Amino acid sequence: MLRGLFVLVLLTLGLTALPAEAAAEFDVRDYGATGNGSTNDDDAIDRAINAAAAAPGGVVVFPSGTYRSRTIHLKSGITLRLDAGATIKAAAGGMDAPEANPFDDYQDFGHSHFHNSLMWGSGITDFHITGSGVIDGDGKLSTSNSPPSGAGNKAIALTECARVSLTGITIRRGGHFMALLNGCHDVTIDNLKTVNADQGVRDGINLINSWNVTVTNSRIEASDDAIALKSDYALGHTYTSQNIRVRDTVVYSHENNALQFGSETCGDFRDVRFENVTVLGAGKAGIGMVSMDGATIEDVHYTNVTLNKTTTPVFMKIGERRRCPGSPPAGRIRNIHLTNVTGSNLTAPEPSGTTGGSELTSTITGTPAVDIGPDLTFTGVKLDVPGGHPASDANRVPGEFPTTYPPRDYGTRPAYGFWARHVTGLTFDGGSRATFEDNDGRPGFIVDDGSNVKLEGVVAERGSSSAYDVGVSGVSGYTVTGTNTSGGALRVRATNSTPIPGNPVTLYGEPESGTVTAPMRTESDPAASGRSYVTVAPGNNSKTSAPSTGHATLTFAVPEQGAYKVYARVIAANDGDDSFWVRLDGGAWTQWNGIPLGTSWHWAEVPVTAGLSPGPHTVAFAYREDGAKLDRVALTSDPAFTPEN
Repeated sequence: MLRGLFVLVLLTLGLTALPAEAAAEFDVRDYGATGNGSTNDDDAIDRAINAAAAAPGGVVVFPSGTYRSRTIHLKSGITLRLDAGATIKAAAGGMDAPEANPFDDYQDFGHSHFHNSLMWGSGITDFHITGSGVIDGDGKLSTSNSPPSGAGNKAIALTECARVSLTGITIRRGGHFMALLNGCHDVTIDNLKTVNADQGVRDGINLINSWNVTVTNSRIEASDDAIALKSDYALGHTYTSQNIRVRDTVVYSHENNALQFGSETCGDFRDVRFENVTVLGAGKAGIGMVSMDGATIEDVHYTNVTLNKTTTPVFMKIGERRRCPGSPPAGRIRNIHLTNVTGSNLTAPEPSGTTGGSELTSTITGTPAVDIGPDLTFTGVKLDVPGGHPASDANRVPGEFPTTYPPRDYGTRPAYGFWARHVTGLTFDGGSRATFEDNDGRPGFIVDDGSNVKLEGVVAERGSSSAYDVGVSGVSGYTVTGTNTSGGALRVRATNSTPIPGNPVTLYGEPESGTVTAPMRTESDPAASGRSYVTVAPGNNSKTSAPSTGHATLTFAVPEQGAYKVYARVIAANDGDDSFWVRLDGGAWTQWNGIPLGTSWHWAEVPVTAGLSPGPHTVAFAYREDGAKLDRVALTSDPAFTPEN
């Protein structure tokens, strides 16, 4: 209080106030650390951490030196500062034993245990590592799924942590994981460098069940996955991985995936952005995304991504491994957007490894029962692939491989640019192009078994022996426009497929302009179409059957007979407020549950379809869960429907 009064007096006299107090510093040498590179300093480091934790906000300082260490135990409210020339090196043994985990059957050993690490923290908050120093596994951290007794297998392991940052430092030879974060949120990773080595390293950064994460201005290099987003069951539960941003960063995986979702995919992923990312190499996929264990992956954007030395530029797959509690069925991958993604020199970065081939075609595939999509858009995606395949490879029919996830499993694909199968709502536009270095006899694009497929204005280089440029087989609703690199029209081979009609009908309506009965009501929102929307008064729920009142009914004047679908612009903020009842022309009510979540207005397909004749037709929405919001509604016969805002 006296200091506060003194500051007030200074301000009154027009003098400068005292500066804020600096954070207390705790030099590890003052607690017994030698920094000589041979003595184990971890006990001294733990003593310094304990002292800093007792003075929240304390800084544990590592001056220049080499600090050999067994397991370091991290705590809340501290910063580890590694000064220039400071290196923490892993000891050869004596690491904490892996803790028991009753859920370790659902993921590999390295994902299931955290204490056997060079440093670990559980449930910690306000923890930071900064400086220009190095954390080095020194070849002592195991990369095996069955590490020997006394060995660690991670450089940094954090579980269910909050307000964490890793800035400035370099991590070398991190074992199975250089940094593994599971169940963490509000995480900042900036100017971080991970370094590949001939041995002693697998994954770079694993973000598991984590949210509100930014990775910026970094270089992440590893032999296995470089930056991986995963959702396993090691914690006995999952969190939705969301609001994750990776930008202005360089990524390199020498033998595996550069930017990867999965393979562990028990929980869902949404709202993820990769911007201004350079991939220097990937032994498997440059942009990789697999849902193997039931997860929904949605609302993911890749913008301004450059791919180099990449075996498979893009790989997206829905599988059915089911390695999560309850053996969940196939998940979903939808609402994925690639914009200004370019690739060249697209061959394996290493002469050997786990790639299964030096170059493999970009692949997008669901399962025979579950399509991948909808809303998969590729805008300005330009890939220059090695090529060199004969025309006979266009007849290849890859297997399904529902339980495995490496791109190599499919072998040589029948197209050189993109091969898609079991897909819906796939669009290539905006100058997307596929070219090759060596003459290739395969088509540029092939889609097998799909619906609502649009290639608009694409460019495909034509091989001297190729019979066609774009192939569609078993596709309901397709359109192809564009040219070859010489300016000629694309040649299309269509088998058991139907084009998108030339004059589809799309009608829009505002529910608040129709008939609205209480307790449904109209609310205002500047972001809504017409600045208003319809919702039910709070506290009204009708989950088992549609209510007798509380409807919003729109009438559409249908001009032409056709098969019509319904779309609606909605907000469903959480899975407890994500449903309506819907019906056409006074028929049976259909439960519309599981609307794609989001706190801003977005379009979603309503699960009702009908063959309609010309004339008036009604679409009615009834409340089911309060909190769900209904804005604009579209009735369309266009299989390639793209909503207006």
